[in-house]
Amino acid sequence: MLKTLIIEDERHVRENLKKRVFQDFQNELFIIDEAISVKEGIEKIKRYQPQLVFMDVDLGDGTSFDILSSLEEINFKIIFVTGFDSHAIKAIRLGALDYLLKPIDDDEFVEAVKKAVNTIQKENTLSNSITIANHYYREGEHHKIVLKTLDTQHLVSFDDILYCKSEGNYTTFYLFEESIVISKPMKKVEELLDKKRFIKCHQSFIVNKAYITKYTNEGFLVTKTGEQIPVATRRKDMVLKNLF
Repeated sequence: MLKTLIIEDERHVRENLKKRVFQDFQNELFIIDEAISVKEGIEKIKRYQPQLVFMDVDLGDGTSFDILSSLEEINFKIIFVTGFDSHAIKAIRLGALDYLLKPIDDDEFVEAVKKAVNTIQKENTLSNSITIANHYYREGEHHKIVLKTLDTQHLVSFDDILYCKSEGNYTTFYLFEESIVISKPMKKVEELLDKKRFIKCHQSFIVNKAYITKYTNEGFLVTKTGEQIPVATRRKDMVLKNLF
Protein backbone atom coordinates (compact mmCIF):
# COMPACT_ATOMS: atom_id res chain seq x y z
CA MET A 1 0.00 0.00 0.00
CA LEU A 2 1.17 3.51 -0.80
CA LYS A 3 1.75 5.96 2.04
CA THR A 4 -0.57 8.90 1.39
CA LEU A 5 -0.65 12.35 2.99
CA ILE A 6 -3.46 14.92 2.72
CA ILE A 7 -2.50 18.62 2.91
CA GLU A 8 -5.76 20.59 2.92
CA ASP A 9 -7.01 23.39 5.18
CA GLU A 10 -10.73 22.71 4.66
CA ARG A 11 -11.97 19.99 6.97
CA HIS A 12 -14.88 18.87 4.79
CA VAL A 13 -12.52 18.41 1.82
CA ARG A 14 -10.14 16.33 3.94
CA GLU A 15 -13.01 14.14 5.10
CA ASN A 16 -14.28 13.80 1.54
CA LEU A 17 -10.85 12.69 0.30
CA LYS A 18 -10.50 10.12 3.09
CA LYS A 19 -13.97 8.77 2.35
CA ARG A 20 -13.21 8.41 -1.36
CA VAL A 21 -9.88 6.72 -0.70
CA PHE A 22 -11.57 4.22 1.61
CA GLN A 23 -14.36 3.52 -0.88
CA ASP A 24 -12.26 3.14 -4.03
CA PHE A 25 -8.62 2.54 -3.04
CA GLN A 26 -8.50 0.96 0.40
CA ASN A 27 -6.21 -1.80 -0.92
CA GLU A 28 -3.86 0.61 -2.70
CA LEU A 29 -3.56 3.68 -0.45
CA PHE A 30 -2.95 4.12 3.27
CA ILE A 31 -3.54 7.62 4.67
CA ILE A 32 -0.74 8.19 7.17
CA ASP A 33 -1.75 11.68 8.33
CA GLU A 34 -3.19 15.10 7.47
CA ALA A 35 -1.81 18.65 7.47
CA ILE A 36 -3.64 21.98 7.29
CA SER A 37 -0.83 24.47 6.64
CA VAL A 38 2.43 25.01 4.79
CA LYS A 39 4.47 24.62 7.98
CA GLU A 40 2.69 21.43 9.02
CA GLY A 41 2.82 20.05 5.47
CA ILE A 42 6.61 20.45 5.27
CA GLU A 43 7.09 18.84 8.68
CA LYS A 44 4.90 15.82 7.89
CA ILE A 45 6.39 15.23 4.44
CA LYS A 46 9.84 15.09 6.03
CA ARG A 47 8.60 12.88 8.87
CA TYR A 48 6.58 10.33 6.91
CA GLN A 49 8.22 10.33 3.46
CA PRO A 50 4.88 9.77 1.67
CA GLN A 51 4.58 8.29 -1.80
CA LEU A 52 1.45 10.23 -2.76
CA VAL A 53 0.26 13.64 -1.54
CA PHE A 54 -3.13 15.28 -2.06
CA MET A 55 -2.20 18.95 -1.86
CA ASP A 56 -4.47 21.99 -1.70
CA VAL A 57 -3.03 24.90 -3.67
CA ASP A 58 -4.14 27.69 -1.32
CA LEU A 59 -3.39 27.16 2.36
CA GLY A 60 -3.84 29.50 5.30
CA ASP A 61 -0.17 30.48 5.61
CA GLY A 62 0.85 30.23 1.96
CA THR A 63 0.53 27.88 -1.02
CA SER A 64 1.50 24.34 -1.86
CA PHE A 65 4.22 25.75 -4.10
CA ASP A 66 5.83 27.19 -0.95
CA ILE A 67 5.97 23.65 0.42
CA LEU A 68 7.53 22.24 -2.74
CA SER A 69 10.12 25.00 -3.06
CA SER A 70 11.30 24.35 0.51
CA LEU A 71 12.07 20.67 -0.10
CA GLU A 72 15.50 19.54 -1.25
CA GLU A 73 13.97 16.63 -3.14
CA ILE A 74 10.44 15.84 -4.31
CA ASN A 75 10.28 12.04 -4.35
CA PHE A 76 6.51 11.62 -4.19
CA LYS A 77 3.58 12.01 -6.57
CA ILE A 78 1.23 14.98 -6.18
CA ILE A 79 -2.44 15.40 -6.92
CA PHE A 80 -3.31 19.07 -6.48
CA VAL A 81 -6.75 19.98 -5.15
CA THR A 82 -7.95 23.48 -6.01
CA GLY A 83 -10.97 25.70 -6.42
CA PHE A 84 -11.57 27.40 -9.74
CA ASP A 85 -8.45 29.55 -9.70
CA SER A 86 -7.44 30.17 -13.32
CA HIS A 87 -3.91 31.25 -12.34
CA ALA A 88 -3.30 28.12 -10.25
CA ILE A 89 -4.77 25.83 -12.91
CA LYS A 90 -2.60 27.39 -15.62
CA ALA A 91 0.51 26.88 -13.47
CA ILE A 92 -0.42 23.25 -12.80
CA ARG A 93 -1.12 22.56 -16.47
CA LEU A 94 2.14 24.16 -17.55
CA GLY A 95 3.92 21.76 -15.23
CA ALA A 96 1.98 18.79 -16.66
CA LEU A 97 0.78 17.98 -13.13
CA ASP A 98 -2.42 16.27 -12.00
CA TYR A 99 -5.16 18.19 -10.25
CA LEU A 100 -8.74 17.92 -9.05
CA LEU A 101 -11.23 20.78 -9.04
CA LYS A 102 -13.44 21.39 -6.02
CA PRO A 103 -16.09 20.07 -5.67
CA ILE A 104 -14.33 16.83 -6.56
CA ASP A 105 -15.91 14.74 -9.31
CA ASP A 106 -16.04 10.97 -8.64
CA ASP A 107 -14.78 9.86 -12.05
CA GLU A 108 -11.99 12.44 -12.13
CA PHE A 109 -10.87 11.38 -8.66
CA VAL A 110 -10.68 7.71 -9.64
CA GLU A 111 -8.85 8.51 -12.88
CA ALA A 112 -6.27 10.76 -11.17
CA VAL A 113 -5.54 8.26 -8.38
CA LYS A 114 -5.27 5.30 -10.76
CA LYS A 115 -2.79 7.25 -12.86
CA ALA A 116 -0.70 8.14 -9.80
CA VAL A 117 -0.74 4.58 -8.42
CA ASN A 118 0.30 3.09 -11.77
CA THR A 119 3.11 5.61 -12.15
CA ILE A 120 4.45 4.95 -8.64
CA GLN A 121 4.35 1.18 -9.11
CA LYS A 122 6.18 1.41 -12.45
CA GLU A 123 8.83 3.68 -10.95
CA ASN A 124 9.29 1.31 -8.00
CA THR A 125 9.73 -1.62 -10.37
CA LEU A 126 12.23 0.31 -12.47
CA SER A 127 14.10 1.45 -9.37
CA ASN A 128 14.33 -2.12 -8.05
CA SER A 129 15.53 -3.41 -11.41
CA ILE A 130 18.15 -0.67 -11.72
CA THR A 131 19.36 -1.35 -8.17
CA ILE A 132 19.83 -5.04 -8.90
CA ALA A 133 21.50 -4.43 -12.27
CA ASN A 134 23.82 -1.83 -10.77
CA HIS A 135 24.80 -4.10 -7.89
CA TYR A 136 25.41 -7.01 -10.24
CA TYR A 137 27.57 -4.82 -12.49
CA ARG A 138 29.63 -3.40 -9.61
CA GLU A 139 29.97 -6.48 -7.42
CA GLY A 140 30.08 -9.22 -10.04
CA GLU A 141 27.22 -11.08 -8.38
CA HIS A 142 23.63 -10.42 -7.39
CA HIS A 143 21.89 -11.02 -4.09
CA LYS A 144 18.27 -10.14 -4.82
CA ILE A 145 15.57 -10.96 -7.31
CA VAL A 146 12.36 -9.20 -8.39
CA LEU A 147 9.34 -11.53 -8.25
CA LYS A 148 6.38 -10.18 -10.21
CA THR A 149 2.89 -11.28 -9.24
CA LEU A 150 -0.40 -10.06 -10.68
CA ASP A 151 -0.44 -6.77 -8.78
CA THR A 152 2.84 -6.56 -6.84
CA GLN A 153 6.58 -6.43 -7.38
CA HIS A 154 8.47 -8.25 -4.59
CA LEU A 155 12.16 -7.49 -4.07
CA VAL A 156 13.44 -10.67 -2.41
CA SER A 157 16.89 -11.43 -1.02
CA PHE A 158 18.36 -14.81 -1.95
CA ASP A 159 19.02 -15.33 1.75
CA ASP A 160 15.26 -15.32 2.38
CA ILE A 161 14.48 -18.10 -0.12
CA LEU A 162 14.26 -21.62 1.33
CA TYR A 163 13.28 -23.43 -1.85
CA CYS A 164 11.22 -23.19 -5.04
CA LYS A 165 8.60 -25.61 -6.31
CA SER A 166 7.20 -25.58 -9.84
CA GLU A 167 3.85 -26.77 -11.13
CA GLY A 168 3.50 -26.35 -14.88
CA ASN A 169 4.03 -22.72 -15.83
CA TYR A 170 3.93 -21.50 -12.21
CA THR A 171 6.61 -21.53 -9.54
CA THR A 172 6.17 -20.95 -5.81
CA PHE A 173 9.01 -19.32 -3.86
CA TYR A 174 8.93 -20.49 -0.25
CA LEU A 175 10.40 -17.85 2.06
CA PHE A 176 10.75 -17.88 5.84
CA GLU A 177 7.56 -15.90 6.46
CA GLU A 178 5.53 -16.20 3.26
CA SER A 179 5.26 -17.84 -0.15
CA ILE A 180 5.07 -16.05 -3.51
CA VAL A 181 3.66 -17.57 -6.70
CA ILE A 182 4.91 -16.25 -10.04
CA SER A 183 4.00 -17.10 -13.62
CA LYS A 184 7.31 -18.66 -14.69
CA PRO A 185 8.25 -22.31 -15.30
CA MET A 186 11.17 -23.88 -13.45
CA LYS A 187 13.50 -23.50 -16.44
CA LYS A 188 13.15 -19.71 -16.36
CA VAL A 189 13.49 -19.57 -12.57
CA GLU A 190 16.67 -21.62 -12.70
CA GLU A 191 18.23 -19.02 -15.01
CA LEU A 192 17.52 -16.23 -12.51
CA LEU A 193 18.98 -17.88 -9.41
CA ASP A 194 22.63 -17.88 -8.36
CA LYS A 195 24.00 -21.36 -9.06
CA LYS A 196 26.53 -20.96 -6.25
CA ARG A 197 23.68 -20.68 -3.75
CA PHE A 198 20.97 -22.91 -5.21
CA ILE A 199 20.85 -26.45 -6.53
CA LYS A 200 18.21 -28.25 -8.57
CA CYS A 201 17.55 -31.53 -6.78
CA HIS A 202 14.41 -32.56 -8.64
CA GLN A 203 12.56 -31.64 -11.82
CA SER A 204 10.18 -29.55 -9.72
CA PHE A 205 12.43 -28.34 -6.88
CA ILE A 206 15.34 -25.96 -6.40
CA VAL A 207 16.75 -25.54 -2.88
CA ASN A 208 18.93 -23.00 -1.12
CA LYS A 209 22.08 -24.94 -0.18
CA ALA A 210 22.64 -22.82 2.94
CA TYR A 211 19.51 -24.17 4.63
CA ILE A 212 19.93 -27.91 4.05
CA THR A 213 20.79 -29.85 7.21
CA LYS A 214 20.69 -33.50 6.12
CA TYR A 215 19.79 -36.14 3.53
CA THR A 216 17.52 -39.01 4.57
CA ASN A 217 17.64 -42.65 3.47
CA GLU A 218 14.18 -42.13 1.98
CA GLY A 219 15.63 -39.70 -0.55
CA PHE A 220 14.75 -36.31 0.93
CA LEU A 221 16.72 -33.20 1.79
CA VAL A 222 15.67 -31.65 5.10
CA THR A 223 15.76 -27.88 5.58
CA LYS A 224 16.50 -25.99 8.80
CA THR A 225 12.77 -25.33 9.11
CA GLY A 226 11.90 -29.03 8.78
CA GLU A 227 10.58 -29.21 5.20
CA GLN A 228 11.43 -32.38 3.27
CA ILE A 229 12.44 -31.81 -0.36
CA PRO A 230 12.55 -34.82 -2.72
CA VAL A 231 15.76 -35.68 -4.56
CA ALA A 232 15.46 -37.32 -7.98
CA THR A 233 17.37 -40.61 -8.23
CA ARG A 234 19.37 -39.46 -11.24
CA ARG A 235 20.41 -36.28 -9.39
CA LYS A 236 21.32 -37.91 -6.08
CA ASP A 237 25.09 -38.22 -6.61
CA MET A 238 25.41 -34.68 -7.96
CA VAL A 239 23.35 -33.23 -5.12
CA LEU A 240 25.24 -35.05 -2.36
CA LYS A 241 28.58 -34.09 -3.89
CA ASN A 242 27.61 -30.42 -3.89
CA LEU A 243 26.09 -30.37 -0.43
CA PHE A 244 28.13 -32.66 1.79
